Amino acid sequence: MVSENVSELVPEQAAQAAQVLVASNRGPVSYKLGDDGTLTAGRGGGGLVSGLSAIGSDTNAVWVCAALGDGDREAVRRTGGRLDTADTGGQRVRMLGIPPEVYADAYNGVANSTLWFVHHLLYQTPLEPAFGTEFRAQWASYETYNRAFAEALADEAADGAAVLIQDYHLALVPGMLRALRPDLRIGHFSHTPWAPVDYFRLLPDDIARQLLRGILGADRAAFLTHRWAGAFLACCTELLGGAGNTAVGVHGLGADADFLRERAHRPDVDERLAELREQIGEHDGAPRKAIVRVDRTELSKNIVRGMLAYRQLLTDRPEWRERVTHVAFAYPSRQDLAVYRDYTARVQEVADEINSTYGTPGWTPVVLHVKDDFARSLASYRLADVALVNPIRDGMNLVAKEIPILSEGGCALVLSREAGAYEELGEDALVVNPYDVTATAAALHEALTMDDDDRTARTKRLAAAATALPPQRWFLDQLEALRAL
Repeated sequence: MVSENVSELVPEQAAQAAQVLVASNRGPVSYKLGDDGTLTAGRGGGGLVSGLSAIGSDTNAVWVCAALGDGDREAVRRTGGRLDTADTGGQRVRMLGIPPEVYADAYNGVANSTLWFVHHLLYQTPLEPAFGTEFRAQWASYETYNRAFAEALADEAADGAAVLIQDYHLALVPGMLRALRPDLRIGHFSHTPWAPVDYFRLLPDDIARQLLRGILGADRAAFLTHRWAGAFLACCTELLGGAGNTAVGVHGLGADADFLRERAHRPDVDERLAELREQIGEHDGAPRKAIVRVDRTELSKNIVRGMLAYRQLLTDRPEWRERVTHVAFAYPSRQDLAVYRDYTARVQEVADEINSTYGTPGWTPVVLHVKDDFARSLASYRLADVALVNPIRDGMNLVAKEIPILSEGGCALVLSREAGAYEELGEDALVVNPYDVTATAAALHEALTMDDDDRTARTKRLAAAATALPPQRWFLDQLEALRAL
């Protein structure tokens, strides 16, 4: 949709206090600013948007988010931050125009370069982290960023409203909001893993306690798995002596089967499917087996070790050469951070090495795509014989849940025990230690040779578990649990 001039704030809308509020870094709409000053509105990215969109166009609900780029900031300038509902699918949205330098420090310096690394156990501890004056300045920006959300929520909320605050970007908001509005029902949901106590204590002691107290400002703190909830409680016990009066819950976000099945059979997906099958090709008159992975090139996704395991499979089991193809989608993520750019380059290097070593004129061992294409991802789900999901650590990992739903011939799931999805899918997956390349190669061989009846039965059970709590139900369960306190 295109707005020549984003609508001015409607006074009646400003005065209407909300009974339900959602807060997240990324919102349901994003804007692009044209050279002629035109703002073009589009749907916000990220899986969180699907789940939180359950609040729909309820006029008693408001979604508070941050302006992420120049287009968003211009929309905030023109509207005061309360966006035109024509651009947001009818959803009331309050977008915050946080200064770009503050946002960069909070989002890149703290959220993605510190908290993400702590919760995913990613630091090379002989060299990092080193929390000095630069980090303390970034932390001050993180506090400012969180305070902006707390003040906006306090301003928008009706008496006794329910507020659902999302993720590690906003860990301080519950405590700040509690101080401003003690009448509210406040929930916080963590979409990442939670670090074990010893690793969480890499953070400076005062900041570790501040983060915990921030979340404990909520009436209820929720997580994707019991493991992550237990780690949070252990940190609270160790650093604060307990979690106080804050309730802790678990909501295992599932896949949206109805949407996936409908979307995966549109013409553009059929076209991508035909293209992929041609790239994979045949051997001795039969289609080659496909080992599929779909990830962003986040350090936690473990793409390089997955490719090394595939190379080990081809080395240890030469009978699979020319009979299997690794379809790997590694979509660039966080390329404004050098470590992510380096990792993305390494993924490409390893794929090229495998193809150079084992490829033949009629067979490309690794079909790697780095340009984000949702239709192509869905097409790969449909043809997957094996799904490789081997993160170092992951809050959930919806790809592990989505592929069994769409795989047309049934698929074997090779799954890291460090993925949150392991809690629900582990019994029917081939479970691996994400650091053990040799064992992962052996699991790939077992997956490729799995009996058809066993594969079919496992796929059905995986799909059922994967859809137990679809995104909208996941959101509403949290809201009901918060209101029940």
